[in-house]
Amino acid sequence: MFELFIARRYLRAKRKQVVISVITFISVAGVAAGVIALVIALAVTNGFKNTLERNLLGATAHVSILEKEQGEGIEDWEQLAGKLAKLPHVASATPGLYESAYISGPVQGEGAEVKGVNVAAGSALPDALKHLKAGSIDGLRTSGGNLPGIVLGSRLAQSIGAVNGKQVRILTTKLLPIGPVPRYIEARVAGIFELGFYDIDSHWAFMSLPAEQKMFDLTDVVSSIDIMLDDIYAADEVQGAAAPLIGPKLAASTWKEQYHQILGALKIERLATAITIGMIQLVAGLNILITLVMMVMEKHRDISILMSMGARASQIRNIFVFEGALIGATGTVIGLIGGYTLCYFLDHYKLIPLDEQVYALPYVPFNAQAFDGLWIAGAAMTVSLLATLYPARNATRIAPVEALRYE
Repeated sequence: MFELFIARRYLRAKRKQVVISVITFISVAGVAAGVIALVIALAVTNGFKNTLERNLLGATAHVSILEKEQGEGIEDWEQLAGKLAKLPHVASATPGLYESAYISGPVQGEGAEVKGVNVAAGSALPDALKHLKAGSIDGLRTSGGNLPGIVLGSRLAQSIGAVNGKQVRILTTKLLPIGPVPRYIEARVAGIFELGFYDIDSHWAFMSLPAEQKMFDLTDVVSSIDIMLDDIYAADEVQGAAAPLIGPKLAASTWKEQYHQILGALKIERLATAITIGMIQLVAGLNILITLVMMVMEKHRDISILMSMGARASQIRNIFVFEGALIGATGTVIGLIGGYTLCYFLDHYKLIPLDEQVYALPYVPFNAQAFDGLWIAGAAMTVSLLATLYPARNATRIAPVEALRYE
């Protein structure tokens, strides 16, 4: 197309008015900067969302079967778990016993959430127990020296001074006729896990289900039945399918319901980030508009000659539309390459550290998704093309006779 040929020549040719070349360069840089900023910002929000989902669900469940009203616990859980495990999308249905305790080590004591799990051979384990940095699961299956085994989070173990293979003391309460009486139970550290999420690593511990039931003087009951899925976004479907099986005294709760506040905040933050940083694209669009307006003023003689030679108004208009599109496309390609490259290196080498006690993560995660790149590119090109409408329309209004009268 000759319009595209002329547009490319105008962008590449040296001009007497250097300011137009400078503004063109600034326009390309503005589009690229806007694209890079959006890619990085959305990669950060995606990274926090995905990391939080992965780490939170690594200790809990995708769907939890809980008592509607707190009672003695869920009885006959084995039979119910077997039925739930046969539902579509269910990878496993395992028991969970959640109790709070105070764990003392050589240095100090800390409050912790102790979860009792089924550690029998072949049973599904929480993701946290798959990330052991010391010890092994076998330590929970056997009682060394008649002491129950316990697996501690890495931050919790560091805080209380616990070491793998050594003893810790667990403070619980026993209800007697005279009231609750504190008691200490000795346990052996069977392992230390590190999930990479501060709140889990600093406040969670795991024991075998029978050992925890015995420690808290409970019968064969559990707090919940934790269902893990092959697709976490099928949680609502599994929730509906589980309702007829669990009866009126129990309820199914999905991970979306349990963490809706955190996920809702991240969703709003993502929208606000896209809108705020997207304003950079509007600035880049104004630069493109200024560039094309000045170019129309500079090229009025060339436009008049083209029109005298028979060029239609639509072809003259397309020349400047193509110029704006080329500026936008160049900036978009540079921005996408730069944005995704920066995200890769920032995430791979963990270049931006965080305070774990504040943000729960040791570094800023970057998760740049391909779909985000598509709509960012589409938005950048849309703004670039809209910026061409006014100058392209003005170019078609040039009267060849008036423009060439004094040439």
